[in-house]
Amino acid sequence: MLIDSHCHVDFNAFKDDADEVIKRSLAEDIWLINVGSQFSTSERAVKMTEAYPQGLYAVVGLHPIHLFKDITETTTLNGQEYSFKTRKEVFDKEAYRQLAMSSKKVVGLGETGLDYSYLEDKSEEKEAAKNLQKEVFSGFIDLAEELDLPLVIHCRGSKADSARAYDDLLNILTSVKNQGRKIRGVVHCFGGTLEQAKQFIELGYLIGFTGIVTFKKGSEEMRNIAMVLPLDKILVETDAPFLSPEPYRGKRNEPAYVRYVAEEVAKLRNVSFEEVAEQTTKNARELFGI
Repeated sequence: MLIDSHCHVDFNAFKDDADEVIKRSLAEDIWLINVGSQFSTSERAVKMTEAYPQGLYAVVGLHPIHLFKDITETTTLNGQEYSFKTRKEVFDKEAYRQLAMSSKKVVGLGETGLDYSYLEDKSEEKEAAKNLQKEVFSGFIDLAEELDLPLVIHCRGSKADSARAYDDLLNILTSVKNQGRKIRGVVHCFGGTLEQAKQFIELGYLIGFTGIVTFKKGSEEMRNIAMVLPLDKILVETDAPFLSPEPYRGKRNEPAYVRYVAEEVAKLRNVSFEEVAEQTTKNARELFGI
């Protein structure tokens, strides 16, 4: 079996066929960690688990871009433009605490973290935006410690400085560890350097790989990282509906396609698909308490 450690079947891209997508995945013995990005999608992710006795789990959180209004994310899926515009959500720690405690199917907190992709300059306004992201991330760290749940961490740098966000994230998590706080989690859809990946592992975090590792051009560094990190420190994921692996690139992604990510990781490492499937499933079970 496999576990897609990060997907968004709670998003509008699946509003017409979410159940079919979930059933298709479960029929192939692929379980799903369904991740929220704001309170509404987190709530939806929890509710969706009620229809499935096993195989579908929820993570609740607030994506850093949803702390601001009018940020537009656009991508092309199945030849059609799929986009959304953020409305700005004020982080309500108590509401997320209650939601996380509302179901045993909630297995993590996130996605939460840092996103500098829309913060290109160092103006006072942009620095304030970074500080707000760090403040909310700190709130989720507090909840993770209190509720003994892992963090699903998002991190994305700007085009001008792709490493800065990961460096800031490392500084935060290093400080947390130095305080003696025991926090665990995964840096999902990893986009940093090999050295940064090793530092996250040293801090006790796993690294998540998406369909990007199947791309033959422009993803050489990610492919190298997937090849050399310890297999017991990585997870496979889709980030569906985004980042479809080859041979579905440009189409809507779905959890069943995580198989292509695992197959590519196996090829890169020159090991069997079964070995990658077994170990990454074990990693996900242990991290999320499944």
